[in-house]
Amino acid sequence: MVAGDVVSRAFAALADPTRRAILERLAAGEAGVVELAEASALTQPAITKHLKVLERAGLIARAHAGQRRPARLQLEGLAPVDDWLRRARTDWSDRLDRLEAHLAAQTAPTPEECPND
Repeated sequence: MVAGDVVSRAFAALADPTRRAILERLAAGEAGVVELAEASALTQPAITKHLKVLERAGLIARAHAGQRRPARLQLEGLAPVDDWLRRARTDWSDRLDRLEAHLAAQTAPTPEECPND
């Protein structure tokens, strides 16, 4: 699997506010579909679909506990996103620094423009 695919799946999963809310809930501890559905206006099948997306993205894991399949947050699933954001932040910061230096050089007065004292 290409690392970009992992990042793309994670960003796609995080793009939905319902899935972000599910992740926030799971940050407090594991929960099953019934518990997650009770805390939202969504049906159990809708919650299950969201959980599948989060699971494919590696952001949650689900276990079997009898009839129940509790979901829990997988923090290591956020590592590729964090790595991508750190690289992007560094690149953008470097580019902005170079732009700032370039603009400063463009607006600096030349010796011909400076009045003689």
